[in-house]
Amino acid sequence: MEFAKYQGLGNDFVVVDGRSGPPIDPSPTQVRQLCDRRWGIGADGVILALPPRQGGDLRMRIFNGDGSEPEMCGNGIRCLARFVADQHQGICPDALTIETMAGPMRTSLQDQGQVTVDMGEPHLEPAAIPTTLGVDARPVVAERLLVMGQLLEVTAVSMGNPHAVIPVADVDQVDLEQLGPAVETHSAFPNRTNVHFLQVLSDEQLRLRTWERGAGLTMACGTGACAAVVAAHLLGLSQRKTRVILPGGTLTIDWQDNNRVFMTGPAQRTFVGHVALDPTEDGASADTEAAACAQAKAMSFLANTSLDEMLELAANSLARRTQRRGGTPLPPPGEPVPDWGHRGH
Repeated sequence: MEFAKYQGLGNDFVVVDGRSGPPIDPSPTQVRQLCDRRWGIGADGVILALPPRQGGDLRMRIFNGDGSEPEMCGNGIRCLARFVADQHQGICPDALTIETMAGPMRTSLQDQGQVTVDMGEPHLEPAAIPTTLGVDARPVVAERLLVMGQLLEVTAVSMGNPHAVIPVADVDQVDLEQLGPAVETHSAFPNRTNVHFLQVLSDEQLRLRTWERGAGLTMACGTGACAAVVAAHLLGLSQRKTRVILPGGTLTIDWQDNNRVFMTGPAQRTFVGHVALDPTEDGASADTEAAACAQAKAMSFLANTSLDEMLELAANSLARRTQRRGGTPLPPPGEPVPDWGHRGH
C-alpha cells in the first residue's frame, strides 16, 4: 500500500489515497500497526482520502492512533488539503470542499505552506458536545469539575468533536499525562473528550497544551485551538482573532462575527513510501485463536506433567508407531510396554 507521511505542527499522519481502486477500510489493529512508532510507520493518526458522497471534492476519514475514529481533525484536514495539492503538483482549486463526519469543510492554500480551513460554527449546547455539565441549553462556561482531587473550571465546546478547555496560570505546571486521560474519560463526557489546558499570554496570544482523545499527548490540535479561542473569548480572556502557541508551533484562529471559525496553519509532507499490512483481525482471527489455543494447551501440559510422565508418554508413542509399522504387538491397555530398546528392536 502506498502512503504519504504529513505533519501539521508536529501532529503527524499517515495519508492514504483511496479515491480510486478497491475500497479501503482499515481495521483498528491495522491502524494501530501503522501508527506504532517502533513497529510501524509512526503517527498520531491515519487519514484516508476517499471519493465524495455529498457533492464535495473528496471525503476524509481519520483514525486515531488507538484505532478509534473521531469526527474531525483540524491539523489532519490541513494535511489532507496539502496532500491533494501535492498529488496535482500544486494545481488544485483555491477552495477545496472536504466532507467529514463533522460536516463539509472548505480549505484554501496560502503562501509559505499555510492552509486556511473554514471550521464551521462552534456548538456550545451541552447535548451537542456532548456533556452532562451545565444546565438546559446554556453554554458550558467555567463549570466546576472534580478530577483526581482537583477542582477544575471547564468550558466545553464542540467543533464537530468534543473539547474541554481549562484555563491555568502556567501550562508547564500541569501534569498533563495524569489529568489528561482522567478528564478525557470522565463520566461528564459520555463520548470522551479532547482536553486542553490554556494559558493566557495576552488578549491576542494564548498557549495551549493538549491531551487528544484516542491519541494522548500531541504536539498540536487544530480543532482544540479553535475551541480554546472560543472558550477564551466566552470567558473574556481574548479577542476573537488570536494566535495560539502549541508545542509544535503556532496557529491563527479567527472566530468571525458570522460565527464561523477559521484556522490557518502549516502542513508539510515529510516522506512517502510503501507498507505491507498484516491481515485484518477478521481474516486472521481463526488462525490467531487456534495458535493461541494450541500454545495455551502446550504450556498447560508442560506445567502439569512430570518428566517421568513425559518419558512414559514418549515410550508409549514410540511403541505404537513401531507396532503400526509391523513390529511386536502392543500389550493390553494398562500393562507396561516392553523395553524394546534392550531387546535389540
